[in-house]
Amino acid sequence: MAENATQAKQSSGGGSGLNRAKMYQLVLFPFNNGATNVYYVLLMNYIAYYANGVLGLLVAFATTMVTVTRALDAVIDPFVGMFIDRTETKIGKFRPFMILGNVVMAVSALLVFYGTRLIPEDATAVKYVLYTVFYMCLMVGYSIQTSCTRSGQTCLTNDPKQRPTFTLFNTIASLVGMGVTMATASIVGGSVGYGTEAFFNFLIPLVIILSGVLTALAVIGIAGKDRKEFWGLGNEDEKPQLKVKDYVEIFKANKELQRLMVAASGTKFAFAIATNTSVGVLLYSCMMGNYNGLYLPMYILGYAFSAPFFIGGLRISQKYGQKKTLVSFTSLALIMYLGVTAMLAMWQPGNPDLTLSIFSTEGGLHTTLNLYTIIFIVLYGLGYGAYYSTADMAIPMIADCSDYEMYRSGNYAPGVIGTLFSFVDKLVSSLSTTVVGIAITVVGLATLPDTTTPYMDGMNWLTIALFCIIPIVAWLLTLWAMKGYTLTGERMKEIQAVNACRKDAISEGMSVDEALGTWQTIDQVPDMYRES
Repeated sequence: MAENATQAKQSSGGGSGLNRAKMYQLVLFPFNNGATNVYYVLLMNYIAYYANGVLGLLVAFATTMVTVTRALDAVIDPFVGMFIDRTETKIGKFRPFMILGNVVMAVSALLVFYGTRLIPEDATAVKYVLYTVFYMCLMVGYSIQTSCTRSGQTCLTNDPKQRPTFTLFNTIASLVGMGVTMATASIVGGSVGYGTEAFFNFLIPLVIILSGVLTALAVIGIAGKDRKEFWGLGNEDEKPQLKVKDYVEIFKANKELQRLMVAASGTKFAFAIATNTSVGVLLYSCMMGNYNGLYLPMYILGYAFSAPFFIGGLRISQKYGQKKTLVSFTSLALIMYLGVTAMLAMWQPGNPDLTLSIFSTEGGLHTTLNLYTIIFIVLYGLGYGAYYSTADMAIPMIADCSDYEMYRSGNYAPGVIGTLFSFVDKLVSSLSTTVVGIAITVVGLATLPDTTTPYMDGMNWLTIALFCIIPIVAWLLTLWAMKGYTLTGERMKEIQAVNACRKDAISEGMSVDEALGTWQTIDQVPDMYRES
């Protein structure tokens, strides 16, 4: 049987048995994440402004609803994952959910942001109820589509050199999706106000169209790989479907998945708070007094600093594994943000030498750059670039955990493994908007701050806590969790080699249990599977 396994060939893996993707597939599939990130920006940054500013709902309700519905989204995820694992259609396992999720989000967005405006002003209770129902429908669609980003990675490629490219190409997708949405929204919102009908009349069509186009690109990207021969060990017809208790056992036994959950969910929580629109308003408008002159330039600078980290991180991940990149860049971000914390602690109201300033339009456009701003830009840029480049690194690492589970138990359950991860990830990150909302009330604000909100005592320390301290704590948690994570680059090469050998043997008639017992370590598989 070993001879049969040696002679077997996989359609896209070559002699090593690896499943490799074509370049256009690697580039296009991450746009599924870009498509859902468009809605993520809308839901995490602006929907509370709509509820409070346009519908007149209480700010406490508006911000808490973001948490509640995000938590609901997390609860839905494992069930979506179970449906994905059990699905087999003419257009594959993942594409039906990508398309369905995007359609549900588009329809729900129209109901949330336009349908609720048709409710009479005096029907306050109806506003609260329908807003909640439509919002929950939107989160269901979001959960359906986001689940495919994590689980679809497993059939796209299992090459340890290709898989890290998702982080790089996902950045491009995010620039098109999240970047365009946030940059455009900041310009329009800074002009007409975030809590106005005019703002959402512009934003919602942009979100629906942009997300739909990115979804179409992602569907094209995964089409050639969303086929049965790229799912698992090739034993899907013979084995019984996994039950809920099986998924519980997977979660309990897969320690690598548990560690990744801890690391990534903390970082996601910090990222959601630090990049929250209200926090940006507190820093660049309330403290520094020049939102329009600082927010977009700093946002662009953050992306510019990110570029070399993405390129360098890809090379490090391909050579040493994704854990090495995550730990190295997280450590750098932590150090840089200690410096950012010190800079913001030095800030003094009314002191031009200790205030961020890039340019002024008074008396004609001219630069007002000072030493304080230069130092802040360097510290913030390096810190933001380092941690932003790792923001979505967990996605290909989840695929590693899924392949590890297939190696460990023979189970191919990418849907549930991906959504078990997102279950914890979303529960934690769902707290971000509520934390910001509660923190804002501490300084005496009854509504979310905008560019007309004046500075109040305590805003500087509130901003430091939200913008710096919470991310620093999250990064410490990430480094602690990664200490015990064993799926290094070299380890994943061994796991993929063993999985490929088992799959070929199973295709020749060997049982799954026999294959798992015959090949367990890299030294047991034929030489052809050890090729790099």
